[in-house]
Amino acid sequence: MTTDSHALHSAAGDHGHHAHDGAAHGSLKTYLIGFGLSVILTAVPFWLVMIGAIADKAVTALIVLVLAAAQIVVHMVYFLHMNTRSENGWTMMALIFTVIMVVIALTGSLWVMHHLNVNMMPLHDMSQMP
Repeated sequence: MTTDSHALHSAAGDHGHHAHDGAAHGSLKTYLIGFGLSVILTAVPFWLVMIGAIADKAVTALIVLVLAAAQIVVHMVYFLHMNTRSENGWTMMALIFTVIMVVIALTGSLWVMHHLNVNMMPLHDMSQMP
């Protein structure tokens, strides 16, 4: 940086820091890639469900869920510009922490509900009583 540009940055209150600080802003190319991936990740599950390409509904649901998770990642990377370099990695660490907490809460809840269902006393049919 020249002395004039240093003076300009200091006068603007920038104190020598770059405006981006590691947060990459997308170019037209990256936005178009993200858009294309989003369209594909939306069209494929729609096509699978609408034409009934897979007979087993559980397999279809699993594929739709996987493609939905992939679309979440595409949106975070291409549109929200989340990576390990933005904000010194703190946004990615916050995301990882949130995902871990949600997984723990969901699996714990499902585990408790399953065990309550298995260990509940069976209901008796009152119509068979003498």
